[in-house]
Amino acid sequence: METQVIQATEYRNVSLSLLNESKTNPRRTFEETALKELADSIRTQGVLSPLLVRPITENGFEIIAGARRYRAAQMAETPTVPVRIVNLSDAEALEAQLVENLVRSEIHPMEEAQGFRALLDLEEPKYSIEQIGARVGKSPAFVAQRLKLTDLIPSAVDAFYADEIGVGHALLLAKLPADQQEEALKACFKEVYNGASKPARILLPVRNLQFWIDSNILLVLKDAPFNKRDAQLVPSAGSCADCPKRTGHNKLLFGDDLGRQGDRCTDPNCYQAKVSAHVAKTIAARPELVQISSAYGGQKEGSPVLPRNKYTAIRDDKPKSTDEAKRPEFKVCKFTTEAIITEGSDIGTLHKVCANPSCPVHHPKQKADRDDQRWKAEQEKQRKEQAIANITGLRVLSAIGAAVPVRLLKRDLLFVIERLVSVLDEGRIETLTRQHGIRQKRDDGGLQKTLSVFLRRADEGTLSRLLVETCILLAASRGNPSSVLKEAAIAYKVDTDGIASKVRQEFAAKDKAKKAPQPAAKTAKKAA
Repeated sequence: METQVIQATEYRNVSLSLLNESKTNPRRTFEETALKELADSIRTQGVLSPLLVRPITENGFEIIAGARRYRAAQMAETPTVPVRIVNLSDAEALEAQLVENLVRSEIHPMEEAQGFRALLDLEEPKYSIEQIGARVGKSPAFVAQRLKLTDLIPSAVDAFYADEIGVGHALLLAKLPADQQEEALKACFKEVYNGASKPARILLPVRNLQFWIDSNILLVLKDAPFNKRDAQLVPSAGSCADCPKRTGHNKLLFGDDLGRQGDRCTDPNCYQAKVSAHVAKTIAARPELVQISSAYGGQKEGSPVLPRNKYTAIRDDKPKSTDEAKRPEFKVCKFTTEAIITEGSDIGTLHKVCANPSCPVHHPKQKADRDDQRWKAEQEKQRKEQAIANITGLRVLSAIGAAVPVRLLKRDLLFVIERLVSVLDEGRIETLTRQHGIRQKRDDGGLQKTLSVFLRRADEGTLSRLLVETCILLAASRGNPSSVLKEAAIAYKVDTDGIASKVRQEFAAKDKAKKAPQPAAKTAKKAA
């Protein structure tokens, strides 16, 4: 049975077969689980809220609002649903459809953005961002940010719908030019290798993406070396003051960033093109300018650009101290001239430099390199003094240990020394074992275990000696080793000067033996 509708403006129940979904519906995603829950509710209670429809043929209707209820009713196999029939023009239908859907909280931000865009593009009635915000109960800044989402590239839109990125990531990406979004989308993720053949992708926080954009794309316009109002510098780009890719051009979209960062350019390719044009224009107008590089490394042969080591940049700021005032970069000479940076960082900026290699102020003659043999002899002397000090310290420690009398019982000595040894580091345990000729055997479990076995077999005299030596080593690890050893030597009346003198004599004898001519037999053997 067909129902003819010519001028319908009432509420009624209509067969599902007479309803058609609208092609302009901003909703594009329908969650399956939510639809099933709604279908269960319709089976028990029916459709509680009528669908908003308009007649499109003599026996059919277009759904303006209520696509979810329509699909859920189909799942519930309900023959009819309540509708509110209103005669609307195409523009009125689109307006009603968008406003009706956009006030719902469960709509996806991307669908919301496309709905705002459709409202803004209506010829009649004409909407502004402020009017759209008033109709849907949102602030103008919110509407402007949602509208910006429609500038996302397709791969970013797909990632957004698939919940691979959040609305914060999507908005940051949408603020960038299309040719920058793909690389920025990759910066949203971190690849983690956890043993699988394919790395897992982890979504990074929004702040990480913001930091990446600030570091790699956005450029502070107040630092630009060129005239930002010059529309003829790069005619195809025009003036920065009128550029829509400038953050200050859209205060609703970049309001929070403007206070912290100032006006910035979101198109680094355009920015670099203007820098290059500015450099070429400046050099053409002033060919006497010296071209310099702020980058490290040498220049290609024949390049007119001076590398960093061929000039001294003269600073404009005043020195903060007398010593700083003596530095070459704070002095001006008769060879001082203007230069422009054409390579490295800060390209296009002008600086004062001295590029004369014979300038006595900025390029004084370098002092002759120190004698290599003398330096080696000094190093050898320092190594020898350190070795003498080490051996002297060990012998003083040994002499102190030998002067320790037997007083405590073995069990007392063992108890105290085992606890002291437990807090020594491995290096000092090695010193202690070397003092008593203790050597670790293979698979003995380490020096500490070997020392523990030795302690339990030692007599009272050896334990007493070890106790004092351990105390000295422990104190040395927490204070000045020299003063600790000196105090112990005084307490046990050890002649440190005599020990040190003997060690020096031994080292001198070794040096003398090394310098002495080798026996004839050894020389002949070596020659053979």
